[in-house]
Amino acid sequence: MKITVLGAGSWGTTLAILLANKGHEVRLWAHRPEFARALEADRENKRYLKGVVFPENLRVIENLHAAVEAAEMIVTAVPSHALRETAAAFADLPLDGKVIVNVAKGIELNSGKRMSEVLLETLPGIKPEQVAALYGPSHAEEVAQKQPTTVVVCSGSEQTSRLVQEAFHTNGFRVYVNNDLVGVEIAGSVKNIIAIAAGISDGLGFGDNAKAAIITRGLAEISRLSAKLGADPLTLSGLSGIGDLVVTCLSQHSRNRYVGEQIGRGRKLDEVISEMSMVAEGVLTSKAVLKLAERLGVEMPITRAVYEMLFEDKPAQQAILDLMERDPKPEHY
Repeated sequence: MKITVLGAGSWGTTLAILLANKGHEVRLWAHRPEFARALEADRENKRYLKGVVFPENLRVIENLHAAVEAAEMIVTAVPSHALRETAAAFADLPLDGKVIVNVAKGIELNSGKRMSEVLLETLPGIKPEQVAALYGPSHAEEVAQKQPTTVVVCSGSEQTSRLVQEAFHTNGFRVYVNNDLVGVEIAGSVKNIIAIAAGISDGLGFGDNAKAAIITRGLAEISRLSAKLGADPLTLSGLSGIGDLVVTCLSQHSRNRYVGEQIGRGRKLDEVISEMSMVAEGVLTSKAVLKLAERLGVEMPITRAVYEMLFEDKPAQQAILDLMERDPKPEHY
């Protein structure tokens, strides 16, 4: 199969290598032409995935239109806040028969839309059955090292999900199928906010009790928002739910957990972000999700606390105290 991966960060590069190693004809597009040329010359991504050599059937391409036109399947691996702009840049191309697999996790800030909704709105030439999401607990660093990983693919079309499953599935990268696109996308996006909270707990020096509370009550927030949007509750017990939530809250690879840890240690958001080479999706997603939750009337106190610490300079200790001093409630409401 001819597959184009849009976005040459750590995850996009890792997936391009995985797909090429499986025998697909793969093109990797980088947003900056000079970066694309460096990738092709070095035959590795020295910035994001140093030491992992590109297979011969992986080509790096500078021209977005050429990359899209050549593909039967397009993998969108750009940051969530850049997805609309990237998709709009090739919206004039015929996309009949092409499958678009999004792997970016986030909620669009101004619209509150999920990534599949952004694609469908931006690309008038595609139908819902052409769009899929590939989510789950999958750090690029470990996938690149061929460590065992499981993810889930979800689409409005069973046929599309099966096609994506077959394209990506290997003996080290196991792909399951789910049909709840709303639940998969919401869970996979909001977990980044909860991971920031878990990192803040680490930065403050709290222990396992606090981390477990954040993960569990964070899952409750994800469940409330997902239910309001019509998701299947079972999705939250799956790979894009508790699976992705746990790995992102606990892992040293997690950019979102790292941001939170630095905030918990008293650093300012701008300072932390400026020294990072990769995007922590949970930062902007906290804005988008809080706005969405307020519009829908869904209570998300951890999300609100993260937003206040990131964007209103609320001291971490005070934010935690405010969470603990909330009125007692039933566990499920």
